[in-house]
Amino acid sequence: MKSTFTVSNCTALITGASAGLGAEFSRQLAAKASRIVLVGRREDRLMELASSLRSKRPSLRVDCFKADLSLASERERLAVWIIREQIPLNLLINNAGLGDLGLFDTAPWERLSPMLEVNITALTHLTHLLLPMLRAGQPSAILNVSSVAGFYPLPEMAVYAATKAYVTSFSEALRMELASEGIIVTALCPGPVPTEFFAVASRPGETIRAMDRAHPALATTAEEVVRAALLGIAKDKPGVIPNRLLALLVRGSRLLPFPFIRMAIQLGAGPQKPSMDHKRDLP
Repeated sequence: MKSTFTVSNCTALITGASAGLGAEFSRQLAAKASRIVLVGRREDRLMELASSLRSKRPSLRVDCFKADLSLASERERLAVWIIREQIPLNLLINNAGLGDLGLFDTAPWERLSPMLEVNITALTHLTHLLLPMLRAGQPSAILNVSSVAGFYPLPEMAVYAATKAYVTSFSEALRMELASEGIIVTALCPGPVPTEFFAVASRPGETIRAMDRAHPALATTAEEVVRAALLGIAKDKPGVIPNRLLALLVRGSRLLPFPFIRMAIQLGAGPQKPSMDHKRDLP
């Protein structure tokens, strides 16, 4: 019988660790993990977070790795470094992600392309690169940060929702493939979380910011999301929706024929009116 994964004394790698959910994962894991690898683009924030974690628990080993995960070469450099340093990785948290709110055809491709690269390609490539280490360190776990948005096609979030649909589907399939190997795969599917992610997802010039469009009852704090995610891994859950009302709505919607869901989404989206920055010049 295979032993069960636990975060106690684990070695965790967290992408997108410089802020938001990534930083919160670091803070909550710091109390139990033996080693944490923080990965992100903003080295100053990573170093500041690492210093804070060490001050609270001097025995914790914290490594910082600056990388732009939208680049395949950076992902490969990270994997080579982990092998060279002989880091006994047994928890991978694919948290890095980008969002965009607005009509599809008004988004510059330079805004959509990195989102596709980070949300889909980087998550998949990094998992592929690090799976041999996770196998060597089993029992181990992979937590992929998806979104409730991945359950539905969402107007004004068309590309983002589609990328998260990929993450959820990929996680489910990988979970089935690895079920016999002592490797847990869990998809975290939160709704709105008040972090700087929403500020970045909002386009310049928007009068209504992304987080303002979310109903307060469906929002969940970063602390609650991470707590639910880590508990979900401990219980070997395939997916976690860290808001009871939202989870109930998602489960209920799955019982409805899709035309009804489409109608509800269209009514909720309202009229599609370009905001002040929605007009752009053609190339």
